[in-house]
Amino acid sequence: MAAALDGILVLALEQAVAAPLCTVRLADAGARVIKVERPVGETARHYDYVVDGTCTYFAWLNRGKESAVLDLKGADDMALFRRMLSRADVLVQNLVPGAMDRMGLDNATLRRDFPQLISVAVQGYGRDTDYADMKAYDLLVQAESGLCAITGTPQEPAKAGVPVADVATGGCAHAAVLEALIERGRTGTGQCIEVAMFDALADWMTVPFLHYEHAGTETARHGMSHATVYPYRPYACRDGSVIIAVQNNDQWERLCLKVFDRPDLHAHPDFASNAQRIANRTAVDNALAPLFARMTVAETIDACDAGGIAWSRYREARELGAHPALRRVEVTLENGNTVSLPRPSGRGTDFAPGALPRLGEHTQSIRQEFRDKSS
Repeated sequence: MAAALDGILVLALEQAVAAPLCTVRLADAGARVIKVERPVGETARHYDYVVDGTCTYFAWLNRGKESAVLDLKGADDMALFRRMLSRADVLVQNLVPGAMDRMGLDNATLRRDFPQLISVAVQGYGRDTDYADMKAYDLLVQAESGLCAITGTPQEPAKAGVPVADVATGGCAHAAVLEALIERGRTGTGQCIEVAMFDALADWMTVPFLHYEHAGTETARHGMSHATVYPYRPYACRDGSVIIAVQNNDQWERLCLKVFDRPDLHAHPDFASNAQRIANRTAVDNALAPLFARMTVAETIDACDAGGIAWSRYREARELGAHPALRRVEVTLENGNTVSLPRPSGRGTDFAPGALPRLGEHTQSIRQEFRDKSS
């Protein structure tokens, strides 16, 4: 059975996380992705060598791609690349601002010379903003967007522990490519798309944004507690902790009556709505903390299950590999060995990812395939 994107050719001038995440999703769906690299290889080949000599980031985001080492500053390789563009469906790039223009591949040129091409520029900030020329990396964009200001403890802001700006942007770019392919199927023409990291996180920040714009309220940092839904946080039990999620008044009623048999808490006027529970979160905690503290983790989980209250355990990152919900997939490394990775969401048991490419592994075959046949 053909994969969804069989026959789609994607060229990738990419490095690090955001653009490679977009193109690995395309490769997973059957697209042919040619990764154009410098002789030293892209940045994410060299952050570490943890996975049997392969970088963790590269192992995560580059399965199923081909690698061609080209010098796009040289006339011959640029001519080759333009021939590749003439046959490509998609170009994804996250070069520094202005790099494409300096290569003579600005948007106007791409639209004129390659009308079928869907070109996606993954960048830090919108080209029509004062930050257009700013270099952008994940932490920098987390900080600029205000995400760090609402993440962490009351005493200390923090970044997210994984590169959420990159991941959000890569996901947006992937969706943009699929939408553009559908549109091209109707119109026959491609388009140039800008996907900015700042825009991706600004979108994620919509709820704190609206709280400030409409109520003048700045979202505070609450550590592991939810800022705007309550009680939605960990509580200490006799032998550990359990995180509970109470997101509406029906769930609050079940927590009070079915988990703790405390009708007085359900009837308390200061706890009658989520807005009131947020305003009186300290009082809510003072009421609930002793109730959780008298139970074990197992007893708390049983009571929450019986009462229909959502819960989770707090787990260390080292525990993910043994998590009963973790589904894995095997990926072949450049040296022929395999690594077990978390299976991407949306992929079933029949998902068979391609191997990681050795640096420049496909250069010669690609040069032959896209050679100038007029000479």
